[in-house]
Amino acid sequence: MIRTTALALALSALSMTAVAHAEPKRPSFPFTTDVAYDASKVAPYKGRHAAAYAYIDANKDRDVANVQRWVRQRSISAQNDGVVQMAEMLRDDLKALGFKEAELVPTKRHPGVWGYYDAGAKTTIAVYMMYDVQPIEPTGWKVDAFAGTIVEDHPLGRVLMARGATNQKGPQRIFLNALQAIIATEKKLPVNIMLLAEGEEELGSPHYPDLIAKYADRLKQAKGGVVFPMMSQAPSGGVQMTLGVKGNIYFELEAQGGPQGGPKDAEVHSSFKAIVDAPGWRLAQALASLTSPDGNMIVVPGYYDSIRQPNQEEQELINGVVPGWTAREPELRKSLGVDKWIDGLSGRAAITEYLFDTTLNIDGIWGGYSGEGTKTILPHKFTAKLDSRLVPNQTPDESERLIRAHLDAKGFTDIKLTRLSGYPPAQSSVKAALVQATIGTYRKYGITPDVMPRLAGSAPYYVFTDILKLPIVSAGIGYGTGAHAPNEFIVIDPKPGSKLAGITDAEKFYVDLVHAVAAAR
Repeated sequence: MIRTTALALALSALSMTAVAHAEPKRPSFPFTTDVAYDASKVAPYKGRHAAAYAYIDANKDRDVANVQRWVRQRSISAQNDGVVQMAEMLRDDLKALGFKEAELVPTKRHPGVWGYYDAGAKTTIAVYMMYDVQPIEPTGWKVDAFAGTIVEDHPLGRVLMARGATNQKGPQRIFLNALQAIIATEKKLPVNIMLLAEGEEELGSPHYPDLIAKYADRLKQAKGGVVFPMMSQAPSGGVQMTLGVKGNIYFELEAQGGPQGGPKDAEVHSSFKAIVDAPGWRLAQALASLTSPDGNMIVVPGYYDSIRQPNQEEQELINGVVPGWTAREPELRKSLGVDKWIDGLSGRAAITEYLFDTTLNIDGIWGGYSGEGTKTILPHKFTAKLDSRLVPNQTPDESERLIRAHLDAKGFTDIKLTRLSGYPPAQSSVKAALVQATIGTYRKYGITPDVMPRLAGSAPYYVFTDILKLPIVSAGIGYGTGAHAPNEFIVIDPKPGSKLAGITDAEKFYVDLVHAVAAAR
């Protein structure tokens, strides 16, 4: 998103010539064990629910149409495009399934959706859902992004291509299809369900904690844990099962002319640079002060201090997935268009840094003129967006405080820092009954998942693990890709011989998972 090439070049040059910092020191993560977690020792789930499976097979066309209905409803949260209508669709679908409670829950922006299904069961689970999607790219789509198009000739088989197909409307409606099959054939679910969906996940979930607070006393009774429906298979058919997420803080830094110098209200002719300060250079210097010249070490004092070392369970989980990670590294780098990792890392060292180290990243810089030809101006304002992925025990509040203190200490008190979103990391234990039941369900389908302590990405799981003290898993079989990009899709019918699950097996997986959690102790 860097629209001002000159500023980008200036930033690079400044990084190489900035005033020397005290020698930065990135955290290290020494391992104390070579023991590897072995998910194959978890017994496969043995339950059979033939009537529900048969119902799914008989109603495949209807179930596909349900997913199409969801992806055809626009719900772009950033543009307030169809959001309320999608919330109403979810609410009405919950009512149709027999949820005793189903209602829209107002927030300061987009509504949440609460649902409660009372099965009179001993076990209660919570379900996290998001019903919003990302904006549409102006080019690159092969189909209308909101037409819910079935593409028959995709290399992976028959696919549904649409915005929201995999992130996350597709797997979520597939989960509800599975619940419908259980209710139709068994008269009720084997668990009680509390479902709380948000319409602002793509905005950083700013009001999801408010929704949680409203239902916290009830949600704490969901002792079975929290399920987040997600298609988890890789193209090879394998599954990386993650038990948590990194946290995140997303913020803007802005330099604008004012009492300290520079034009305050509008651009001026660049000839005045001889006697007028430039906010663009000011922002470049502030950004360069945050890291080492290569951008790979954060030199904000204290930024690494709270990071905790991998515990015994996390080390065993990492040891268990190193062989698979190492085998996939070349393919992963190729898919990213990256020749090498930082410092030539590989194997356990690479995945440990990826999952346990914090980051500070520039997402975009803008200001001034970036069109064709020349326009000699001295702009009055430049802005950068940054994000930092947070690991245990970092918090957004402390990260913001440290960055602000660093800028002030360096003399950048005029640089405005605006926090846009943020939440802490979260993680569940592999020993949790919910996690063991999920691994067992994968094993029933011939999949032994690589169980990882967390994603390197972020989601508001902390509201469950930290506030409600409940474990959470993202789970599901099937394959989809293209989240946030053109031509997002999920596989409806894989090609013969594929190890990928189609929509019917994805639904049967959720039938089994719900029963497995009900039986877990």
